[in-house]
Amino acid sequence: MDVVNVLFSVRDKTGRLISTLGQSDFTIEEEGQAQTIKYFSRQTDLPVTLGLLVDTSVSQGNLIEQERMASSQFFTQVLRPRKDQAFLISFDISVDLLQDYTDSPRLLRSALDKLHVNAEVAGPNPGPLPTTSKPKGTLLYDAAYLAANDMLRGQVGRKAVVLLTDGNDFGSQLNLKQAIEAAQKSDVIIYGVLYVDRGFYQRRGGYGMLGGFGGGSELKKMCEETGGRMFEVSRKMGLREIYDEIQQELRSQYSIGYTPGAERAGYRRIKVLAKDRNLKVQARNGYYPKAAAAR
Repeated sequence: MDVVNVLFSVRDKTGRLISTLGQSDFTIEEEGQAQTIKYFSRQTDLPVTLGLLVDTSVSQGNLIEQERMASSQFFTQVLRPRKDQAFLISFDISVDLLQDYTDSPRLLRSALDKLHVNAEVAGPNPGPLPTTSKPKGTLLYDAAYLAANDMLRGQVGRKAVVLLTDGNDFGSQLNLKQAIEAAQKSDVIIYGVLYVDRGFYQRRGGYGMLGGFGGGSELKKMCEETGGRMFEVSRKMGLREIYDEIQQELRSQYSIGYTPGAERAGYRRIKVLAKDRNLKVQARNGYYPKAAAAR
């Protein structure tokens, strides 16, 4: 029977990461039933495969230069040579792989220079995913699905996606549920960075057809369902500070493993709990058994 492995982080009441706990400090449940922990470790050294997905739709035009500079620094800090890898995807009316797997911050910086706003009318096949007749503008869900299912599914070790976007999706072939399911089946953690040009939305009518200043609720759901977090760029917390938080979290994770008591098909809900109720565990909400995940 397959072992279920769950990566998770722990914070105290002040939000500080706690990375010094042991197996006896946790319990884990599947569908409300306590499970026997068979494996436990602090995952500070396990290789990381990271995908950065950058929204280059017209609503992000004034933010791209700041995103380029902060992302370049992030790659330099987070990647360990010959150990970690990253790739870069842009998404707007199409989903484009700007840099495949590499441990080279230099190559990733060159790829970041290719980020540009693309607001033209989409052609019949603008990106690597099949298209539909729906009008296109920001293929957020398609990009998340492609990163999880096509790029990360076959990778081992820790896998994460950072979504840098205002959270709105216009015209994806796939929906929010399918994007989340792809990440869950591939054991991918999603970190969302909500970066909104409020001036753009105000000029376009604010809370009208665009659904407000951004799709924060959908982005937050993607993160929480996969064990990640959503951050919002603000005056109090800039993009570089958010990247630092993500990097620290990736280096402060635990791994817990158990063997399910019985084989069952379909999505299985899980919960990792700290025995100290003053601590908050951040972990994915469930998993798909290997047979189901293969489909």
